[in-house]
Amino acid sequence: MKRESDASEAGLDREDIRAMVGEALQRQLGGVQGGGSPGDLPPPPVIDESVKDVITEADVRDIPAGAALLIREDAIITPAARDLIRERGVEIRYRSRRSATGVHRLIAIGSDHGGFLAKERLKKHLDELGYRHRDFGTFSEDAVDYPDFAHAVARAVANGMCDLGIIVDGAGIGSCMTANKVPGVRAAMCYDAATARNSREHNYANVLTLGGKMLTTEIISEIVSVWLSTPEGDPRHGRRVAKIISIEKQYLR
Repeated sequence: MKRESDASEAGLDREDIRAMVGEALQRQLGGVQGGGSPGDLPPPPVIDESVKDVITEADVRDIPAGAALLIREDAIITPAARDLIRERGVEIRYRSRRSATGVHRLIAIGSDHGGFLAKERLKKHLDELGYRHRDFGTFSEDAVDYPDFAHAVARAVANGMCDLGIIVDGAGIGSCMTANKVPGVRAAMCYDAATARNSREHNYANVLTLGGKMLTTEIISEIVSVWLSTPEGDPRHGRRVAKIISIEKQYLR
């Protein structure tokens, strides 16, 4: 009952949560576990080019057929790039320019058992700040595996379901490692206001990870407040983030 109550309070379709967490469980190490069908195929990759103002043929040349391309809603797509996108059946998804401050954004949150209590307190803090949020679990202090919930939050951000993500585990390290395996995610483990501000301004971080057992409630609240209120920095930072994305694309094979 507790699990259903938490999901309802977050305004989340419980079936969506079950599907995402179930998929993470079933596809551990690239295999099919626990009732999955050998014929099941992983979802198409989402390639994040939302830091760019112009999408060129070079940007889409290596995108696999059937993938999804995430771009900002005001981006310009060159004719050659649009032809290639059409030819390969690439789906275009748009991310609005909500990187500036604004409580209209939807925040994906999640934790393992070590971060559960901190996550529950964080939900109240988000409510006070006026942010909408979706809770991807866990929903109790029963022992669970942090990669499953970090994966679910990261997927929600990468595919555009949520604008930003926050994950809490015992130390914040494992969830950061997990989230950064998802293409399009730039997760940062922050431990004070300065690192929170830097991760958004300089690195365009879209997922924040926190150590629920390493930080006080007050520090977590400060980090989250600063992180959510800091916009992405000027174009010189964007060019460097674009290089991170370019490196990531080299290994999407």
